[in-house]
Amino acid sequence: MTTVLLTGFEPFDGQEVNASWAAVREVAAGWDAEAEGATLVTALLPVSFARAPGALDALLAEHAPDLVVAVGEAGGRSAVSVERVGLNVQDARIPDEDGAQPVDSPVVADGPAAYFSTLPVKACLAAVLAADVPGEVSSTAGTYVCNTLAYVVGDRLAAGAGAPGARGGFVHVPRLPEQVADGAASLAADRAGAGLA
Repeated sequence: MTTVLLTGFEPFDGQEVNASWAAVREVAAGWDAEAEGATLVTALLPVSFARAPGALDALLAEHAPDLVVAVGEAGGRSAVSVERVGLNVQDARIPDEDGAQPVDSPVVADGPAAYFSTLPVKACLAAVLAADVPGEVSSTAGTYVCNTLAYVVGDRLAAGAGAPGARGGFVHVPRLPEQVADGAASLAADRAGAGLA
């Protein structure tokens, strides 16, 4: 049976929740391994430039997934965003949860400039839209911890982590309505979860 690894992030920047983990939990609550033909493994990762990659490495080693979808929260967006690329740069507008605030630092020293998602991004977008959830393909995962994880997913899978031929990428979901001011861009957890599924 196929193994799917789906990760979300802990709250950060003074927030009480993280929309990515709320969406991942929605997927997990509705997952039927027999119907999907896949076992779902979920994991909560720290919003940490230093610790998130190591946590992902441990999950890849333990579960050898066939598919890796890392999920993050994107304020200011109103659609589920299938990311096309992770860049080899860390440039933090705010400190991470460890207080680190790198400026123009590489994710992986001497690594390639970028890794493209090995997910079928246009097919993923079509599936999001077919679920009646707003979606888009995005060409920037930013330069914060989300981008770091997008890059690390590509780097580790290119090096042979996970199951043979494993594919993976990164998806951003909007903040939850309760995280934003009235009228600001957001998406309810159940809808984000439906798009993510």
